[in-house]
Amino acid sequence: MRNTAIVILAAMLLATTSCKPKQAQDQEPELQYYTTEGTYDIVNVQMPPVTNEVRNVIFLIGDGMGLEQVSCAWTLNRGKLNLDNMPYIGLSRTYSTSNLITDSAAGGTALAVGEKTANSHVGCTPSAQPLYSMLDKAQKLGKKTGVVTVCHLADATPADFCCHDEDRYHYDEIIADYAECGVDYIAGGGRDYFGPSRKDGRDIVAEMKAQGYNYATTEEELAAAPLPVLGLLADDNLPVAAERGDMFRHMTSRALDLLSEAGGEKGFAMMIEGSCIDDWLHANDIAKAMEELLDFDRTLGDVLQWAAADGHTLVVVTADHATGALTLQDGDLTEGRIGVAFGNDSHNGIAVPVYAWGPGSDAFTGIRENAQWGELIASFVK
Repeated sequence: MRNTAIVILAAMLLATTSCKPKQAQDQEPELQYYTTEGTYDIVNVQMPPVTNEVRNVIFLIGDGMGLEQVSCAWTLNRGKLNLDNMPYIGLSRTYSTSNLITDSAAGGTALAVGEKTANSHVGCTPSAQPLYSMLDKAQKLGKKTGVVTVCHLADATPADFCCHDEDRYHYDEIIADYAECGVDYIAGGGRDYFGPSRKDGRDIVAEMKAQGYNYATTEEELAAAPLPVLGLLADDNLPVAAERGDMFRHMTSRALDLLSEAGGEKGFAMMIEGSCIDDWLHANDIAKAMEELLDFDRTLGDVLQWAAADGHTLVVVTADHATGALTLQDGDLTEGRIGVAFGNDSHNGIAVPVYAWGPGSDAFTGIRENAQWGELIASFVK
């Protein structure tokens, strides 16, 4: 009997240790390590009552920023992020009408307009019928509107809020829509997409200047330009976070100053995108991706400080999807060091977090479709 028990126990141990294929046991994932050289202080803001009237809606999108990416950034900044200020959190399911794994066009459209669409579709239905975003709603209500992005403005997410096309790579057609969108403050990269080198020969900058837009190509020009503003601060995407300094923060702060002054009691609505978090996750470059996310978080800190002083601003933060199948597998919180592995160079279908702060933020809990979150955000534009 005793020998039988020993045999059974040995078989159980063997089964436990060999439950993975031998190849998987022998090949541990190669980790990328990254450590930040320093940290930044986060803001400590007093949130106004959730029952206050909502006049302004500020929607921040960290492209590709899932919970694992946030956890990595939190570790790098030694256990603190401005996102920590957000008292209400939910989860967003990101699939599109055509695919379990969304792209930025469909994911951003769902958030912008409150309706799901197919991959590659920008601000339109799967049958290419135009859909209108929270910014369009704000304009009809007499509010001011803005878009600030780190990428070029032909990219999917900013276009989802301003443009309409069935193919996200129809750059000429998408940029031409900016001339018709009526958004008061537009700032990002992409001069090459607006100029006379376009295939159709149109000069969209000249057309928008003829409509009264004040055109800026530098931070200094942007800081001096009154509404309406078209700020194109790079030929393509903005420089990487480690090189651009506080450019993204300055673009955002200028938008807040101009839109709040011009919006007055009617208020404003705007979308702010940390675009290149996604780009560097696609490239499996953890260092550049994390610097983009940390710059996004610093920008959020500026927004929260402004919103706390205002008292009538709802701030919502989410992602259109997560990118890179990232896993945090090693690191040290006191050293600000992470060791990560990438599972792919594309998107995944994992639900992403939604954070909310300010009046109305108590509505932003639970698990919803991305389009339902978009619909909820737009409901506060009133």
